[in-house]
Amino acid sequence: QVQLVESGGGLVQAGGSLRLSCAAAGDTFSTYAMGWFRQAPGKEREFVAAISRNGGSTDYVDSVKGRFAISRDNTKNTVYLQLNSLKPEDTAVYYCAAKLWVYTQYASTYKYWGQGTQVTVSS
Repeated sequence: QVQLVESGGGLVQAGGSLRLSCAAAGDTFSTYAMGWFRQAPGKEREFVAAISRNGGSTDYVDSVKGRFAISRDNTKNTVYLQLNSLKPEDTAVYYCAAKLWVYTQYASTYKYWGQGTQVTVSS
């Protein structure tokens, strides 16, 4: 099992930046591919970014490419999401998630989830 705890959310003006962190505890962190998802009020949870077990491969939803960057530090059991050039439409609760072996863009394939951290971008 893996326990995930996100942090780093907050209120920021459009064009600003935030760095989200997701600390993992429990099972061997490097066994898990990691993903970030977000859910805005009244909308379905959507894929944002994912990273492979060793950090060598990443994937992003088109709307955040060039603005967000996912990374991980397996020595610290932590995955990060750097959010730059934030827009009001990025406002959502951001969740990190873990699944064994290979990442996907599909939330249903991730077994472990954090509690989420709120990101609010004002215009």
